Amino acid sequence: MINLGMHTDNWRSLSGSFMTAVESAVKHKLDHIEFGVIDGQYFIQAMGYEPGISLKENPLEIRKICENNNLRISQIDGSYPIMGFNGAVFGVQYVQQSIRFASDLGCPKVDTTDSGKVYDISREEVLKQTIRNYEECLKWAEDYKIIINVEPHGPYTGDIDFMQKLFSHFESEYLRFNMDTGNTFIQGNDPLEFLKAMRKYVTHSHIKDVSRELAAALRGEETGIAASEVAIGEGVNADNIKKCIEYLKETDWDGDISIECSGLDDKIASSVKFLRGII
Repeated sequence: MINLGMHTDNWRSLSGSFMTAVESAVKHKLDHIEFGVIDGQYFIQAMGYEPGISLKENPLEIRKICENNNLRISQIDGSYPIMGFNGAVFGVQYVQQSIRFASDLGCPKVDTTDSGKVYDISREEVLKQTIRNYEECLKWAEDYKIIINVEPHGPYTGDIDFMQKLFSHFESEYLRFNMDTGNTFIQGNDPLEFLKAMRKYVTHSHIKDVSRELAAALRGEETGIAASEVAIGEGVNADNIKKCIEYLKETDWDGDISIECSGLDDKIASSVKFLRGII
């Protein structure tokens, strides 16, 4: 069964709060939400203009808010870039604390990714360091029984060969894949082919469309986008999204997909209608 929800990050560019996102999810009768976590205090978030949640907050309170609104928390986004040495210094502990927080939330998954290219070491060394970093994260994941998902959002996670080497090194039930239709498309990949290559590991998915203008300007140049400016189904990635969801259905996939688009109400409503028509 495919369950439809949304990422609260849809409200970041609108300076919306976590509760704004929750209210929208309830209004549109969604199954779950997903949100990013902040490792520390951020005054903008504290004032209500950022939809992420600080790891300093009480996770049980957040859990109650979601339960009272009949919303599951499908995944939390602890995506400090984890590749290379910065990932070792900052990314690993970010993920570890996200795992602890997810456990208290009753949330089964934590999302991770990479960002820009690491210039001071070779691609092979990046892979070795990445494996070391995930080894440290997996110690926590296995103890807490929380799945770590890896999302294609950078030059390494957007490379199927790199990803397959990373996953085959572990073959762990706690290291899995978060598909992203928008990021794989903007990277210049075919989203369906990327999904097929990683299908055995997929436990969660982000659904992004891409505007015609953005695709013309950045496809093959960028490795990821935060969210879709257009509603899902109104961009040049719509057909790829349909194919990906149909493929997940054909292969009896059971999991959660999160809408990632502008949080404007008409965009959310249109996205929900489009996706429900496919699901």
